[in-house]
Amino acid sequence: MPPMPPVTKALMLICTAVFCVQLLLPIVPLDAFFALWPLGSGRFWPWQVVSYGFLHGSITHLFFNMLGLWMFGAELERLWGPRRYLQMLLASVIAAALVQLVFNVIVGSRAPTVGASGALFGLLLSFGMLFPNRIIMPLFPPIPMKARTFVMVFGGLELLFGLQGSSGVAHFAHLGGMLGAWLMISWWRGKLPFGGPPRRR
Repeated sequence: MPPMPPVTKALMLICTAVFCVQLLLPIVPLDAFFALWPLGSGRFWPWQVVSYGFLHGSITHLFFNMLGLWMFGAELERLWGPRRYLQMLLASVIAAALVQLVFNVIVGSRAPTVGASGALFGLLLSFGMLFPNRIIMPLFPPIPMKARTFVMVFGGLELLFGLQGSSGVAHFAHLGGMLGAWLMISWWRGKLPFGGPPRRR
C-alpha cells in the first residue's frame, strides 16, 4: 500500500483525538461551541460551519467517516496535492453546513450537527467524477459497482431518506457536501455555473 498522504493522515488523527477528548473529558463543552447549531438556537457561531466537521457523535460515526476518508481522500490527495485537496474539503464541509442551516430553518430544528460526513460525500462525488469506471466494493451492500453508479445510488438514497423526515442523520448536509464538491470541480474546470477558460483538474 502507498503511504498515507499527509493531509489525510493529519485529519484522521485530529478527528480521532477530538473524539477521545469528547469521550474521556465529557465536562469539556466541545459540542456547545464547535457543533453546528441552528441559526435560531442562540448558540450559533460562524466558525461552526467548519469546526463541526471535526466532531463525531459515536465511535461508529467516527469509524465510517475515517474509513471513507482513507478510501477516497487518500487517492484524491495524491492526485490533487495538499492545497487543492484542502480546498475541496473546505468547499464540501462549508456547503454541507450551509445546506443544513437552511434545512434547519425550514423544519424548525434546534438540534446540532456534527461529523465529517459532508466532506466525505464531497470526496465521494469527486471520486466518482474523476474515476467513474473504477470498480469499488462498498460495505453496504457488498456488491462491486462502478464509482459512478455508487455515487448515484448513495446520492439518491440520501435524497430519499432526507425527504422521509427526521431520522437523526443530516441527509441534506450530505447532499450539500456533494453540491460543494461539484461546484468546486466546475470552478476548476471553468464549466457552468462558472464561466471562463477551462482549468486543470
